[in-house]
Amino acid sequence: MIFGKHINRYYIRYGWMLLIGIAALIAVDFAQLKVPEYYRMVVNGMNSGMTEVSGAEVPFTLDVLLDKVCLPLIIVIVMIVGGRFLWRVGFFGAAIRVERDLRDRMFDHCKDLSQQYYQVNKVGNLMSLFTNDLETVQDCYGNGILMFLDASFMGSLAFIKMFRMNWTLTAFSMIPMAFLFVGAMTVGRRMSKKWEERQQAFSNLSDFSQESFSGIAVIKAFAKETKELLAFRKLNKENERVNVAFVRMSTLMHISVTLFIESVICVILGYGGYLVYKGVFNAGEMIEFIGYFTSIVWPIMAVSMLIEMHARGKASLKRISELLDAKIDVHDSEAVEEKVAAHDPSMHPAIRGDIEFRNLSFAFPGTDLEVLKNVSFSIKAGENVGLIGKTGTGKTTIVDLIARTYNVPDGTIFVDGMDVNSIPIRELRSHIAYVPQDNFLFSETIGANIAFAFADADDEVSIEHAAEMAGVHDNIMEFPERYKTVLGERGVTVSGGQKQRISIARALMKNAEILILDDSVSAVDTKTEHTILENLRKERAGKTTILIAHRITTIEHMDKIIYIEDGEVVDVGSHHELIGRCPRYAEMVELQRLEDERKERS
Repeated sequence: MIFGKHINRYYIRYGWMLLIGIAALIAVDFAQLKVPEYYRMVVNGMNSGMTEVSGAEVPFTLDVLLDKVCLPLIIVIVMIVGGRFLWRVGFFGAAIRVERDLRDRMFDHCKDLSQQYYQVNKVGNLMSLFTNDLETVQDCYGNGILMFLDASFMGSLAFIKMFRMNWTLTAFSMIPMAFLFVGAMTVGRRMSKKWEERQQAFSNLSDFSQESFSGIAVIKAFAKETKELLAFRKLNKENERVNVAFVRMSTLMHISVTLFIESVICVILGYGGYLVYKGVFNAGEMIEFIGYFTSIVWPIMAVSMLIEMHARGKASLKRISELLDAKIDVHDSEAVEEKVAAHDPSMHPAIRGDIEFRNLSFAFPGTDLEVLKNVSFSIKAGENVGLIGKTGTGKTTIVDLIARTYNVPDGTIFVDGMDVNSIPIRELRSHIAYVPQDNFLFSETIGANIAFAFADADDEVSIEHAAEMAGVHDNIMEFPERYKTVLGERGVTVSGGQKQRISIARALMKNAEILILDDSVSAVDTKTEHTILENLRKERAGKTTILIAHRITTIEHMDKIIYIEDGEVVDVGSHHELIGRCPRYAEMVELQRLEDERKERS
């Protein structure tokens, strides 16, 4: 069995299934302990011609054999078979539901965790929680309850019957078991630590594999297959080492259990044989006693298996608990949550797209270095705005904060005059379409990727229109399956430029009041870029568009340009205004012009 704050609730939630399993298990245990009695009746009947039936000695005839032994034994077998089916349904059915519920809770919690969490915790490690660790917890829940209850009921009933037959022989039989229990408890503590090491080694291996498969194109381009193979072999060897260490300890425990059990058999045969010789037992009772001990062997072995299982389950549940207990950094305030719960209409504002920054300074969680310093500017609804500056100046951070990817101080960012912290995060993001620098595409059809913002991905007219606006429709039509083409993982089926334009089409189809494009036309040629920008101006007239770019030509025709340097807003204005009054912007324009001329000459 396994206990913890994230799993205790399931003992109550699925208590009805556990009760079915417990009732069936008790019936099976009672039935199994009737079998040694029939052994005694047969052995004594064959030896002396007489056997005991309901406390009376009767001749051992064929009728007695059939009516008092065979027929009851068949009923017992049917009970055992039916009972085992029921307790499997009860215990294992509940365990599978626990695994499903935990996986749902983990995934639901993961979707609310901030980017900061995923920057620290690797994908491979998280995937091992959803696979190996969850399977271990499921096994400990189902098999753990079974083993614990079976060991308790079967062990207690068999012990009572053995004790009633001869307490001395029973006491001698239990002495080695006491040593076994103490030894198993000691080994169990070490096994828990070994299991944690095993799971961590598996996580490291998963991390490396996932990263290598995602970056296989880079590995091949740099001809570093051998280097990666050697690194993988090192991790695989470490994974083998910790697995062998765990299996070695587990095998040692099982061998010790077998040794102690065989030693008990020796005690029973030796001292039991002496009791038969003295007339305290007859041969049938000796067989009956051994039958009871055979029944108690499983509970004894179950104790050692429980210790091993508990060690594994405890380590895996600890890892899962760390995920479920991970703090959700970015969330609505209590006041906002209360209003949402009360269905306050003010929590569903009709956002137009006005954006204002007021003296915002920001540092990433866990650091003291401010990446944005006293940022102030305003964007009117319907404006096309360009953000430009050198790499690492904080452009992406600004748009991330608009979408509340990170927490921001109260009174620093406003949307339509409302503090963003007063707007529910889901409501705010429902009015924002975002094309990030990393143009992530799902392993789905192109059409499904474009229609990602909608539950109904069958609106072919809207999908094609969005693709046309993004300048990617003609490329898609060249594929044999067209919009039904299934993309590879992370969109590897298409080129970088096509991936960017599909991402733009996905954002355009959402038709949100605020559109954010983070360096989203960097992988397309100048002509295609011009077409996309023209389509944006026409398609999104009256809606706010924010475009981050590194090329002046990309944003020079925007209504407003925000020039950023070292986390500070240096100036805000049109292209011509900035050239006239911002020397650093003018210098950037001139440098890019010279660079373009140099490329044309070459």
